[in-house]
Amino acid sequence: MVFRLSGTKFLDAELCFPCGQLRSKEAIKVVLTKPFSIDGESEADYRAPNLIQRILSLFKNVRPGSDLSHFKLPPLFNLPKSHLQCYGEQVYCTGTDMLTRCNVPDNPLERFLSVVAFSISTSRPLVFGVVPFNPVLGETHHVSRATLNVVLEQISHHPPVSALHATDEEHNIELIWCQQCISKFTGASVDAEVRGKRQLKLRSRGETYEMNSPNLLIRFLPLPGADWAGNVGVRCKETGFEAELLYGSKSFLGLRGTHRSVKGKIYETSTKKILFELNGNWDRTVTVKDNNSGELRVIYNSEEVYSGLRTPVVKDLQGVESTESAAVWSKVSEAIMSRNWEKAKEAKNAVEEKQREVLRGMESEGKTWVPQHFGLSCSKDGVWECSPTQQWVPPAPIVVPLT
Repeated sequence: MVFRLSGTKFLDAELCFPCGQLRSKEAIKVVLTKPFSIDGESEADYRAPNLIQRILSLFKNVRPGSDLSHFKLPPLFNLPKSHLQCYGEQVYCTGTDMLTRCNVPDNPLERFLSVVAFSISTSRPLVFGVVPFNPVLGETHHVSRATLNVVLEQISHHPPVSALHATDEEHNIELIWCQQCISKFTGASVDAEVRGKRQLKLRSRGETYEMNSPNLLIRFLPLPGADWAGNVGVRCKETGFEAELLYGSKSFLGLRGTHRSVKGKIYETSTKKILFELNGNWDRTVTVKDNNSGELRVIYNSEEVYSGLRTPVVKDLQGVESTESAAVWSKVSEAIMSRNWEKAKEAKNAVEEKQREVLRGMESEGKTWVPQHFGLSCSKDGVWECSPTQQWVPPAPIVVPLT
């Protein structure tokens, strides 16, 4: 097991999430864990013991069709990191800069293919039986990798909505994500629909690419496993290209025929003419076949994405906010890593009770919580959207080493 305790700072007064009240002297610790490699299950920092038996006992009182967004997991089933950190790792933890690559080609179709490859690269291995912490309202995560600065914030608690804003001023690139995970227990599995829009803006090109995320499928019976599955669309109005991708999972009996597969097509929006057929696996390679020339080429190679992944480190401890995920959950993460379940339970309850206390106080005073980094709106059909309050994300106190 590997974790990094990056430091502690002591402040006379510190802003308290999510209401902005001052709190008295206390230590802020930052615990950062290594990102998932392509062999996530075998290289994970933590895996729950007696897994199947514990999972079955955990869900024995949960009815099929139940919404799991309010379901409280004991620390035994938690990874030592927050969902915000996992979302951020999809962007800043990568062996090759897939994002900057999108802006390089002068040919718009080649740029579109690079964006599709970037979208595929955000699929990360899942560790069956353990999940990250559910972020508390107002929790943030701020990390930089070279010229890319990334900030995430939990902008709603019920329903749980997370937002991401990433900018690279040198390369004139911007990412805006707003997503909500709706989980349902079916009896033999948990189906998690990932709602929300992901935008990639190539500002110097005047292009905005919209895409969504595949859904999460966690199966308990007859064989346990976790996969990304479902339909993903990528579209750009300015270039007039679209892609339709289908993510496959293991079969019901656990056969690997479609495990981690990606199939699809790339076509012109106006004519529906198919330009490329796409096929492969996001944990290996993905190829496209040119329907005009018959040429087959690789547009995505997982080795480029997952090789040489490095654990983020704290560069400026004084700059770490009290709302930072790695600080909010530091005591819980430490206890999980040392398998001290009683301490982990106490620490996790303390974080969650603090949030309830703050929200009760705000409600009694008639206050409404406002996100730090995003504006938030919800359409009539229940789709959440966010807009960053800053044009450029500032450099972060936590960085990903390049060497």
